[in-house]
Parts: sequence; structure tokens; C-alpha cells
Amino acid sequence: MAKIDLDAMSIEELANLRDRAIEKLAEKVAARQAELEAELERLSQYGGKAAKKKEAAPPVARPKKSEKSIEAEQAKPEGEPPVAEAA
Repeated sequence: MAKIDLDAMSIEELANLRDRAIEKLAEKVAARQAELEAELERLSQYGGKAAKKKEAAPPVARPKKSEKSIEAEQAKPEGEPPVAEAA
């Protein structure tokens, strides 16, 4: 594969390159997904059950560590001293 000098490319050329890369990635993802689904179908014959297509649950957004500490501080009642843990 030829090297691409990104620094020498204009904004329009970079945007076009990005768009082409996104399209190519989408094609490859779709092709791989079709391969995996076909393999799953073949493998399901050994399990005795028909292959069931599970719907993927959306990813759960996790708060960042800094957000967790802020939430923990906000949850504490005001005016109370910190509680020492028992040993």
C-alpha cells in the first residue's frame, strides 16, 4: 500500500479520504457479520436448537471516575461528619 502524506493533503482531500475509509469499513463490517451469521447457522445444527438471533443491548454509558466522586459527594447529607469504617 502506498504511503499517503496527510500533511500535504487539503481539507477537502482529507474529508474525502475519511468518507472513503468509513464506507470501506462499513462494507467490511457487513461482510464479516454475514460470515459470522452463516457460521453460527452452521454451528447451530450441532446444538440441536435453531439459531436464534439475539438483539444486542445498547452499550451502557458508565460515568467517569471523576463523575462518580462528584455524585458520591452530592449524595452525602450536608453537615454530617464522615463516618469512620469499623475495623
